[in-house]
Amino acid sequence: MWQAEHVKALLEAIYPECDVSILGMTTRGDQILDQALSKIGGKGLFIKELENALLGHQADLAVHSLKDMPMEIPLGFALGAVLSREDSRDAFVSNEFAQLRELPAGAVVGTSSLRREAQIRKNYPHLKIQALRGNLDTRLAKLDRGEYAAIILAAAGLKRLGLASRIKSFLSIEESLPAAGQGALGIEILSENKPLFDWLRPLIDNKVTLAVSAEREVSRRLGGSCEVPIAVYANWHKDNSSQLELRALLADPTGTQLITASSTQAITSLDEALILGQIVADQLIAQGGQQLVDSLSV
Repeated sequence: MWQAEHVKALLEAIYPECDVSILGMTTRGDQILDQALSKIGGKGLFIKELENALLGHQADLAVHSLKDMPMEIPLGFALGAVLSREDSRDAFVSNEFAQLRELPAGAVVGTSSLRREAQIRKNYPHLKIQALRGNLDTRLAKLDRGEYAAIILAAAGLKRLGLASRIKSFLSIEESLPAAGQGALGIEILSENKPLFDWLRPLIDNKVTLAVSAEREVSRRLGGSCEVPIAVYANWHKDNSSQLELRALLADPTGTQLITASSTQAITSLDEALILGQIVADQLIAQGGQQLVDSLSV
């Protein structure tokens, strides 16, 4: 809802003559909280109801966390705009400890992400990982009741909801490589709605669009899903704004198998961003990445 209100405010600022209304919806991903996403259909569960509202012309656009959008967008739909990106990092939240490395052996860490779980297990095999579902208030309440020593959440969500004070520290990109599109917002529309593409153009962040397109291409090429711990992150070099570095990580949930790849290229177009994603995906595949993905997706 915060995301929808944010986009509403942006659009009304650009088009003051336009009245933008919000159609609040609850998705299956919001409703099923006692099972892991990887077991009930993946992150696509957060967008299906919204897509049905677009098809039924109840809504003109749907706002998503880009990391929740499947890499293959269904026929008839399109990504109309990618907005400026919030913090892409994972956040360490605890009432007792300041950093992940301070947790003692056997301490329980909560996360809903196989990607985070695999990297934590690899770097901190002495910790115990337990599933954590629910909205932010629910997850924080479980931490406050002592069910977990710490929980790992997306920094972007905490910041957007005014809960940055709960963040004890940030996990570095090297410690926990983010998910493709993490921190970015995407607006989905019907592909046939050509005027809406033009209407949304002022919201588009071109640099973020190129970066997340490269990220998503890695996952798309490998057929990644919620069942596969895959992390992909692209960042622009500070000393050369045209150079985009793309890093990817593929693992099994236990963190015992972990494959990494990276490449840096000069990127000025969407086609070049997609090629960069393909290069990094092919590096993972050459190291046995496709076999690992296939084994986890059975």
